[in-house]
Amino acid sequence: MRRLLPSSRRAAGTDASPPPARAGRQGHNLFEAAAVYVAARAEDDRERMEEAATWVSPGQLGFGVDELASRALLALARERNQTPETVARALLGVRSR
Repeated sequence: MRRLLPSSRRAAGTDASPPPARAGRQGHNLFEAAAVYVAARAEDDRERMEEAATWVSPGQLGFGVDELASRALLALARERNQTPETVARALLGVRSR
């Protein structure tokens, strides 16, 4: 089992080099990717959207975009002194219930 775990191999001295980095994903986290992706989408910058989408997995990007949307909605609701639902409906053009 220890031969299969990268940390065990390095500790044993059999593999001193770090695992290879995945192309296009080095140095970016999911929140950075989400911020760049959403900003690029708002500016209709398809090239930048596609670049940001390569930084993390699709699932991570989706999570980051959801988190960004939630945080932005809460900040805007506080700024407007309205409920998050009211702001969300207004942004999307959905009638209030």
